[in-house]
Amino acid sequence: MHLDVQELRNFYYRQALGRAVQRSLRTAVMKIWPDTTGQTVAGFGFAVPLLRPFLAKSRRVVALMPGPQGVIAWPSGAANHSVLTDERFWPLETGHVDRLLVLHGLEASDDAAAMLEEARRVLGPGGRALFIVPNRAGLWSRSEKTPMGFGRPYSAGQLETLLRVHGFLPEKSTAALYQLPSQRRWWQKTAPVFERIGRRLPFLAGGVLIVEASKRVQPIQASKTPIPTKRPLRVLKGLAEPKPKPALSVRQNT
Repeated sequence: MHLDVQELRNFYYRQALGRAVQRSLRTAVMKIWPDTTGQTVAGFGFAVPLLRPFLAKSRRVVALMPGPQGVIAWPSGAANHSVLTDERFWPLETGHVDRLLVLHGLEASDDAAAMLEEARRVLGPGGRALFIVPNRAGLWSRSEKTPMGFGRPYSAGQLETLLRVHGFLPEKSTAALYQLPSQRRWWQKTAPVFERIGRRLPFLAGGVLIVEASKRVQPIQASKTPIPTKRPLRVLKGLAEPKPKPALSVRQNT
């Protein structure tokens, strides 16, 4: 179930809690992908809050927004980089994306298998994808006051298994968003403290899981055509199989 694009925009750009979420996720993403100079970066779902840092140096940045969610022009006050698309058919050429960021795309998808197939198709050789989904063990997936409370949350094992099934190889896994999903000002003031503590204590459950995956290269299938065997050499056949000498005949004197 996709949230409406207006609800997502209001949360990330007009609410203090949404801006705090944006800062937390951006910090985690930029730590994984610090430099995308000359690369093509794409986002699917509602990834625009995390794509802005890539605009300056990337060769191309495009934001794909699924039809049931809706689309907004982005970035504000500049040339548009967003496009409305069917989650099963992305308007991108095969193998042309270097970095793909999926936020509010996988957990809300009506056809996750088809969406992942498209994600794999557009990634080029050496490409990387970041999948950000609600953590089923965290508090954020239980709160419907934020976008993380909608759709299907995942555990780390579920997400990595799903990616492997659809041709991805998980490379790195982390979590983010350790602050509480509260609009109260006091809790928001303590958000930086919770973020620092959460990153150092692995047993705390972050609000979202972040998995970086590469495009798995399928193994070459063995040929079913039988390999013809070479005909054995005949030049030594006589030596290998010596013929017995004929028996001597004995003459009788008459």
